Amino acid sequence: MTSEPNPNPASKRRRMAGYTPLAPGRGDTEPVPAERLETHLQQQQQGDSLVAEGAMTSPETSDDGTALIDKKQLQGMDLPAERAAQEYDQSKSAADPTPARKRRMGAPPHTAGGEEVARPPTDSEVGGGSGAAQSSLSPSAAKATSSTRLLDTKGAAWGGPVSKGNVAGLGWRKPAVVISVLMILASVVVFSARWLRTLEGVQQFVMSYSGHAWQPDGAPVGIPAWLGWQHFLNMFFIVLIIRTGLQVRTERKPPGYWTAKKDSFFSPRGNSPKKVSLSQWLHQALDVLWVVNGIIFVALLFVSGHWTRIVPTSWDIFPNMLSAAVQYASLDWPAENGWVHYNALQVMAYFLTVFIAAPLAVLTGARMSTWWPERARRLTTIYPVEWARALHFPVMLYFVAFAVVHVFLVFFTGALQNLNHMYGSRDVVDWWGLVVFLISLLVIAAAWFLTKPLFTTPIANRMGKVTK
Repeated sequence: MTSEPNPNPASKRRRMAGYTPLAPGRGDTEPVPAERLETHLQQQQQGDSLVAEGAMTSPETSDDGTALIDKKQLQGMDLPAERAAQEYDQSKSAADPTPARKRRMGAPPHTAGGEEVARPPTDSEVGGGSGAAQSSLSPSAAKATSSTRLLDTKGAAWGGPVSKGNVAGLGWRKPAVVISVLMILASVVVFSARWLRTLEGVQQFVMSYSGHAWQPDGAPVGIPAWLGWQHFLNMFFIVLIIRTGLQVRTERKPPGYWTAKKDSFFSPRGNSPKKVSLSQWLHQALDVLWVVNGIIFVALLFVSGHWTRIVPTSWDIFPNMLSAAVQYASLDWPAENGWVHYNALQVMAYFLTVFIAAPLAVLTGARMSTWWPERARRLTTIYPVEWARALHFPVMLYFVAFAVVHVFLVFFTGALQNLNHMYGSRDVVDWWGLVVFLISLLVIAAAWFLTKPLFTTPIANRMGKVTK
């Protein structure tokens, strides 16, 4: 503990029961009984029981004779981590007469004003170096001891003690760092794209490929009313599905549980009814509505011929995608006329969303749902649930990214005209499309509120049994 030899080797000896060490120097000879430390800790509990792990031994002393809190007292207390850290700090202060303020003002972790002070117990002292000692700790005591060492380590690294408020105050740093990094990356992309467009070869490439890939001559023009309604319904269901999916993923204690009726829609014949959270039931119910709406949407796409507007039909889509990306990145938008012809990036994004991402979401979601056939053991072996879990969440992230980019471009490439195309089925520039869009947001907000358990529980009770 100290580099100097101890002039009093007798202080390291094990004393007889009842021996009371004296307080260290500074002219203070008042004895500090070890029993006072135990009594103080018991009073701090205010009714909490102390779980003793073995018989109490005589108090340990440091090299200079300072009485330390007995290790078994700290290990035997079944306390939360924060309370255990507080008790340890109080016991260390009682063993060390040096003022706490003096220790904070730049002194090394184990010295204060040039004098040796009581150090925190090492890993070997609290059981880290012995498997037998570790096994004697209760789980909560081990957690408390680990938290105490963590707080001491951070306090030494940051130049002072770590309080609960200080640790909680660090939560804002991570989002701030992420936002800063994203802004820096965005700036680099913009300046790089603008520099590229000054090069003669890039200028000729953009002139040769405008960003709009070839589409069949018979491709329909305009956006019919049914497509506007489908756009609203898809947005409505996607928002609620993402919300309930995140609830299923993050909630620790669901507001309730739901069990389907035997041989019902949510529990097909041959399956035993499964008990799931209310959030998962609502997520599956919304999935059903979204899938039905999607089937109608795809059917209308092929019947009306509008599929030719969102399905690549020529290989020149790839150079046009690159050209459109350079134009977007340089903030010099490509020429837009979504009423007649989407650009190559839009075509590819819509194709991936409708024909790739949506089917993946359905297939992975069905594997994790109550609909999966229990008796299909061969199919279960071929398609394990771990694969579905590994794909389902990234697909959800794709939908979130698509929605964010889509809304951004709608508002920054001619909001009034784009909203009239999407919600009014009109190729004009006025405020009507924006009004309809705002009304649709109110409807989604109302549905968001109505997905609370207060309103969904009665519906769930009609389809199964709700329990706490």
